Amino acid sequence: MLSQVAQDRSPVHFRMHQFLARENEKPEAMLHLQEGWACRYRLLPDGRRQITGLYLPGDYCDPQWALGGLPSQPIVAITNVRALQLPCRASHAGLDGHNGFGQALSDVIERQANWLVTLGRKTAMERVAHLLVELFERMRKAGLAYGQQCAMPLTQIEIADMTGLTPVHVNRTLQSMRAKGLVELQSKWLRIPELQALREVGALTPQEAAA
Repeated sequence: MLSQVAQDRSPVHFRMHQFLARENEKPEAMLHLQEGWACRYRLLPDGRRQITGLYLPGDYCDPQWALGGLPSQPIVAITNVRALQLPCRASHAGLDGHNGFGQALSDVIERQANWLVTLGRKTAMERVAHLLVELFERMRKAGLAYGQQCAMPLTQIEIADMTGLTPVHVNRTLQSMRAKGLVELQSKWLRIPELQALREVGALTPQEAAA
């Protein structure tokens, strides 16, 4: 099993802003994040950045590496990261027989499809609400949510880079959400008083809301 392979390996550590992978460089191993957050991104020629993937504790970084090929975009640590290394060849060999890894790859594809809709059609309020619900649900699935709250180390600039908004627009949107009692953000912690209300604001589908 892939989890047994990963558990046999010593953890590796990355500092905040350190690259976990560089564009078009073959990764030595796939990473199974134990602690910390990382992101994948694309830079435009004028320096604008779009974050295209977010990796939280429990995630494989990047599960698509098990299918071969090189990283098409760099991945950088948002916080300090601790991860277990899993050889890509072992990942590929065990892909069909490991339900947990297969589910991880399926989740990545589903999130990418959801964010394509979000960036293409949703309002600023819907985009930010969708992101916060997704983060909370993923942290809860990893056993890292505590009641109605979880860690949320993203800056407003990083939220802007994920949602296709400006930092000023994100700031105004978060202020509006706070005023409506939808979210509380303090000291890099997110608290959602009423999760269903935030799901509705984020225009999540019934399938997404049930995740």
